Formats: sequence, C-alpha cells, structure tokens
Amino acid sequence: MAMKHAKPNFSQSQVVEMVERLFRLTPSEIRSLPSYDDQNFYVAAMEGGEYVLKIMNSEDSKNSSLVEVQTYAMSYLHQNGLPAQTALPNTSGQLLSLEETDCGYGCQEYLVRLLTYLPGTTISKVPLTPQLLYETGKTAARMDLILKEMEHHHLSELQRENFLWSLSNVLLLEKYIHVLDGDPLNKVVKSVLHQYQTSVVPQRSNFRKCINHGDFNDLNVLVQPDDSDGYRISGILDFGDMNSGYYIHELAITIMYMMTEHPNPIEVGGPVLAGWESVLPLSEAEKECLYVLVLSRFCQSLVIARYSVTLHPENAEYLMITTKKGVHILQNLWELGKEQVEKVWFQSAAQFSDKK
Repeated sequence: MAMKHAKPNFSQSQVVEMVERLFRLTPSEIRSLPSYDDQNFYVAAMEGGEYVLKIMNSEDSKNSSLVEVQTYAMSYLHQNGLPAQTALPNTSGQLLSLEETDCGYGCQEYLVRLLTYLPGTTISKVPLTPQLLYETGKTAARMDLILKEMEHHHLSELQRENFLWSLSNVLLLEKYIHVLDGDPLNKVVKSVLHQYQTSVVPQRSNFRKCINHGDFNDLNVLVQPDDSDGYRISGILDFGDMNSGYYIHELAITIMYMMTEHPNPIEVGGPVLAGWESVLPLSEAEKECLYVLVLSRFCQSLVIARYSVTLHPENAEYLMITTKKGVHILQNLWELGKEQVEKVWFQSAAQFSDKK
C-alpha cells in the first residue's frame, strides 16, 4: 500500500491473447472495469459465458499464497450458498497464472485469474431501504460465519501483520497522518485514534475472532430487483482485503460504507445492526466498541486515500470517491458523540427487529 507500485496496463489485444491461450475461450466483447490498483476486464466469450479477467498489480502478485486463499474463500462461500465469484481453471488446471510482461516499468510478473461474472448493479446505485440494509447486515454476518469454518493450508497468510486496511492496525495511520496537516480533520482523526487506543485496544481480547472479507463496501456488493419491488443481494466481490480479524470489524466496515451512500447516514446503523444480530448477536464488549470502530474505518479511508493521491495523482478522482462524503459523515458522528449515535443505532435496531 505504501509503495508506489506498478498498476498493470495490459492492452485489449494482450487480453484477447491471454484469454485464448490460458482458457481456450474466444472473446466476443471486452471492456475495462474500474479498479483501485489492479486491472479488471469484462469478457464475454463466443463459446458462451461472461467472465471477469483480473490482473493483479506487481506488488500483490508476489504473494500467490495469499491470493490462493482468497480465491479458495470465494468458491467456499459459493458452495455454501452465498453469491461469490468462482475462478476458472486454466489449461494447466491452475486457478492462478503468472504472466510476465513490460507495462512500462520493466518486466514484471502479474497474477491473472478468470472469474465468473455476477449479474447485478452495485448497491451504491439503488435506494438503501431499511430492508436492504437489514439484508446487507445479515449477509455480512452469514459470510463471516461461513468463513470461520474454512480450512486451507495457507490460512496463516491472512494474519497480515502490517496490513494498513485491517481494523486491528488503525494505529499504523499515525505514520501517514501528516497528509492532513493544516486540515481541520486532523484534530478529529487524532482524537479517534486516541479513543481507539484507550477504548478498543484493551477490549480486543474480548472480541470473537473470525476471518474478515474486510471491504464489504458499496461497490463490492451487487443487487438485483426482487419480487417485492425491492432488491436482493446478488453478488459479493473483491476478496483482496481479507484478513484474520473479528466479527465486530466486519460489522463496523459494513455500516461505514453503507453510510457513505445514504441521504441520512445516521439511519444506516440500526437496520444493518438488526440484520447482523439476526445471525450473530453482539457481546457487551463488541457493542461498546462499535462506534469507535466505525469512526476508525472512516479515518483509515480518508488518510489512506489522501496518502495514495500523493503517490498517484493521476488516480485522484477514483481514490477520492468515498472521501468526499466521508469527511462530512465523520465530522458529524464525532460531533454527535458516542452516546447519542449508539442510542440511535441500538434503539432503531431493536425497533426493526420487533417488526420482523
């Protein structure tokens, strides 16, 4: 994350060649899909079927064991009834291929996978009704419960000690906080980090451990219309941030990202929490830390995005998507304070569950 690394830039003709050689498929349509630091292509095949070709950046491509676990997790969720993508074996029977090419940074190796394409639209594009938020919370909890049972010989790769996006590593932000110098946000972020240090870290031994997807955000959850004029979740994308964590981390991340898409963000916590607790009721320690963990995720998102812009100014627009709304929400949550926000979340969660 902290390094400036080579984002792949394979041409369409290279993609066609790769798909034909590795998967014996003939592309009838190829189009580029957005990505933070990888390269993704939508591929429709003459033989039938729609796929996503994922080409990982050179840095992440160095750890094929981690990618192997993430790829396995997707198929494991799929087998257990959750809508995740699965990877197609290539001609040599492997799910991962290392492709060497020069994308303008000298010869580098890039990990390539072909994943099934999931239909649907991102949840960011539809109205976030309480019912859909409830389903989102419920799906996130089911996902973590299923992942808890997963076995794999590279499971230890998910420890990811210095992974900047892990909610266990919020205090690593202190190294990057200088990007906010002179910004009124600086004070808020420092206060949240202090709260995290004093109230979350001592409670962590009381959290229940699990494996986190780690990025259950508004662009990684797909929905399709259901029979009752609403939407149902039809896809869970992007397992690149998976890490060993705690149930409460996944819930905090889910609430934070859904807030960035809601006209009245404070209303998001209740229904997501109710959906989550329909599967996994929170312990006292987890309840106690939820507010600070949600704010901590806002801080991660803001600081890392600002820092990334200093490395990749050309990518500024994409990097700052969440940031624009996030700044206002973080300030608002901080000003309202823990007691007030918790009251709104936990009361509306209780009311929501009563109606069920």
